Amino acid sequence: MGLLEVERSSSNYRYYDISAIERLHFIEKCKKEGMSLEQVKKRLIDENAEEIDVLELRLKIKELEDDVSKVLAKLDHDHEYVKKNISRESLSLIQSLLLLLN
Repeated sequence: MGLLEVERSSSNYRYYDISAIERLHFIEKCKKEGMSLEQVKKRLIDENAEEIDVLELRLKIKELEDDVSKVLAKLDHDHEYVKKNISRESLSLIQSLLLLLN
């Protein structure tokens, strides 16, 4: 994941969100203090560790939702396939996840 991911307009202008602007200000401040790039990177990672963890968790949840959707589609299509290829524990986990998602 890049430190400054930005969207672009149809005319190719960059749109920065407030967190990107805050990171830029932080980097400028560190630069003025004479910090090396490695020190700046470490501080950014340390300060944003929780945010990064949340983003990774969201990605994993999205992947899991996609997997559950595929299984449910397959379940509708071929009930026997699911019975043969999914363990009881996995089925229980899927049912629990469906309860959480609804």
